[in-house]
Amino acid sequence: MQWEKHAAALADASTDSGSRWRPLVAAVPRHRFMPRWWHRRGDAWALHDGPSDEAAWAQHAYADRSVITRVGPDHADLAEYGDTPAGLPTSSATLPSLVVRMFQHARITDGCELLDVGTGSGYGAALAALRLEEHRVTSIDVDAYLVNAARHRLDRIGLRPRLEATDGTGTLLGEYDRIVATVAVRRVPPSWLAALRPGGRLVTTISETTLIVTAEKREDGTAVGRVEWDRAGFMQARAGSDYPDTLPDGLRDTARHRDGDSITGSDFPVLDIQEAWDVAAMLSIEAPGTVYGFDETDGCRVTWLAHPDGSWARASSSGTGTTVVHQSGPRRLWEVLNGIRGYWLAHGELPVRGARVLITPDGRTRLARGSWRAAL
Repeated sequence: MQWEKHAAALADASTDSGSRWRPLVAAVPRHRFMPRWWHRRGDAWALHDGPSDEAAWAQHAYADRSVITRVGPDHADLAEYGDTPAGLPTSSATLPSLVVRMFQHARITDGCELLDVGTGSGYGAALAALRLEEHRVTSIDVDAYLVNAARHRLDRIGLRPRLEATDGTGTLLGEYDRIVATVAVRRVPPSWLAALRPGGRLVTTISETTLIVTAEKREDGTAVGRVEWDRAGFMQARAGSDYPDTLPDGLRDTARHRDGDSITGSDFPVLDIQEAWDVAAMLSIEAPGTVYGFDETDGCRVTWLAHPDGSWARASSSGTGTTVVHQSGPRRLWEVLNGIRGYWLAHGELPVRGARVLITPDGRTRLARGSWRAAL
């Protein structure tokens, strides 16, 4: 494959003119980091093999988009034709513009020691190793196969940063000036602050949200910063081969189809929460662990929510008709959602974006903006 022209076009599409990251994106053969990948087909996933179709390989590898390389425990590299795994993605080659933005949030300077949490395909480690001297870059991932594959692919293009298979939320070796996580966490692991040098900068995302948190470590061991106005979504950090289902058996089906203990009307219209990013972020803070879905068929819009404590809600409406809400369980999830929407209407925006951040050495994260306070 004549990849150079594709990489140059990707650099133009994914970086700003004059960015020092632009020539680095143009210098990395991204296709080598994703020789096989999964593509969603209905409720399952279909396997694609790059070398057998170079045109499709170039199209996927050099587009500014994420490409799924692992579903559940199934690596695309190790799959056989005809395999159709069902489940959630557990690793990907992240879209290059987002990798670059995360590094830009880190304010990387010459001589920094960088910890890249979430090796994945190894593409981000390649960019970091070109930006810094390669011995200053350490990349870690919980998945030993991914780490070994990334090491081999990096070596093939002449890059040898330090790679390690380890739980990124556990004990870390070494000290770093920058820590950039391309996996999401609910609570900042204490080991991250312990490994970050005073004056060092942490960049991560909060799981179940699109919130990017940046913070600088102080001499007292705390870190202070803010929730950026930028947005990003990453897969949640995992300790095992897949994500456990946190909802009780059958609760999704109950939320979608059954009558609730409470049946009421609502002045708020049905909302596709997945597409309302700031609302979704606030819902995750107010009721962490809530799962939701949306469907629109023949003019009928339906949103459902479910929580591990057994609470669930379903709201539906047809055309301009009244929204009908079914709810059951120890909390009323639709009322939680409506409280968030009411705040937005009253104040013109939600407080979480742009909030100040304080992270204590034990990993507790506190958010504040104006009179609003929250703890993760």
